[in-house]
Amino acid sequence: MKTELSTEKLSILIPVFNEQSFLARIVERVLAAPLPGNLQRELVIVNDASTDRTADVIKGLCEKYSEIRAFDQPHNQGKGAAIRRAVQEMTGEFAIIQDADLEYDPSDYLIILQPLVEGLADAVYGSRFATREMRRVVHYHHKLANLFLTHLSNWMTGLDLTDMETCYKAFRSELIKSIPLRSNRFGIEPEITAKLAKRGAVIYEVPIRYHGRRYDEGKKIGWKDGISAIKTIVKYWFIDDCYNLESEDKIRQMTDYARSYTRWVAKLVTQRCGEKIIEVGAGIGLVSRYLPQRERLVVTGHDSKCLKILRNLFDGNQTTSVFEEDFSSDSSMDTMIRQTGKFDTVILLDHLAKTSQPDELLARLKNLLSDDGKIILTVPLLPFLFGNVDRNVGRIRRFSKREILSLLKRNRFQIIEYHSFNTLAVLGLWLSKVLRKKKLGKYSLKIYHTFAPISAYLERALPLPRGNALIVVKSYGTFDE
Repeated sequence: MKTELSTEKLSILIPVFNEQSFLARIVERVLAAPLPGNLQRELVIVNDASTDRTADVIKGLCEKYSEIRAFDQPHNQGKGAAIRRAVQEMTGEFAIIQDADLEYDPSDYLIILQPLVEGLADAVYGSRFATREMRRVVHYHHKLANLFLTHLSNWMTGLDLTDMETCYKAFRSELIKSIPLRSNRFGIEPEITAKLAKRGAVIYEVPIRYHGRRYDEGKKIGWKDGISAIKTIVKYWFIDDCYNLESEDKIRQMTDYARSYTRWVAKLVTQRCGEKIIEVGAGIGLVSRYLPQRERLVVTGHDSKCLKILRNLFDGNQTTSVFEEDFSSDSSMDTMIRQTGKFDTVILLDHLAKTSQPDELLARLKNLLSDDGKIILTVPLLPFLFGNVDRNVGRIRRFSKREILSLLKRNRFQIIEYHSFNTLAVLGLWLSKVLRKKKLGKYSLKIYHTFAPISAYLERALPLPRGNALIVVKSYGTFDE
């Protein structure tokens, strides 16, 4: 739990379009709002090409208050686009969305932000429909539409929100920055919700006050936005566009769009794990989150953005640790061993296909093994399938069964188990190679996600070609004997 917040900042994201009447008052309320701990604040105002005097109001506010940073959109794009711009520009450790009208009360920041600064939540929603002291009685049909969209979103995401469409959404900034936001208008609300759910974010909900305004007072959302929200909910139920990391381990990004495949691999690995486990090169933790947390689980990575995601994923977990690693040198391996000790299970997923020096990698991993320890690894099979899709995810080869077994035996590993799986990969990669595709599209991967369980079932009974192998090995000697 966090106790010192003196150096942390809250970014208050304010999308603005034609709000000359209310903007100055809401800014004053935002600046006066109590914040938990010693949080500093910045106001990130994005003017979405307003056609009234909003730009002049913003200019005056910037001259008056040093906490304000203002940005202009080149043309009107909508609330979602303005929020996306604000997310790009913010500099705080936490963020909250604030509409530029008087419907939402900034004095609620204290209750909304508390779960974030205490380290309990990744995101917090302020609910207009949860139990609260008071509310302004406004549009029945508008409330009914909100409840319908919330229930539809809950059905698709598996969450139990009471108010998905609320403006007051607060986040850890590094989380929301790592999510690609696509919606330009009010579809941003269900989009954020769907992607937080698929990322496995810890979401809290707190009651807030709400002073809804009438359409003659400037309310902008309409029935067309409701139809758009339904489309957005269905769209992001079907596709899993959840990560915005250019340097992310690409194979992990690919399997994000095929979560059933990820769970399939995790199940195969878990059945073979011991008590002290390390996953080497865990990426963003799509497999790690399913691994058994027994006596000890260590997950490693080398990319700073991925490491942040891993550390937040396992924050507060007493049995799981996240380490930065670089297994390209003996010194980094020695440092790892001094800090963690040795392991009875080392998990290495796909990395032998990505390194030009597989013998050196195996030699260093052998040092991590305790007596009678084992390595569980997966490798892509069938060299004739190698093509642009493999190159795009960082592979430099696919193995034949003879090649991978020879590599392991040459490096003095005893092969305990060899299990080939994943027939769907054969068909998909063959079609991609024939069509000269550079990568598998999101819809192709969603189909892959849908049919992976069927493939797993059929493989138990039919002699189908398999695109991957899971191999369990034990060391029976050192390399210099």
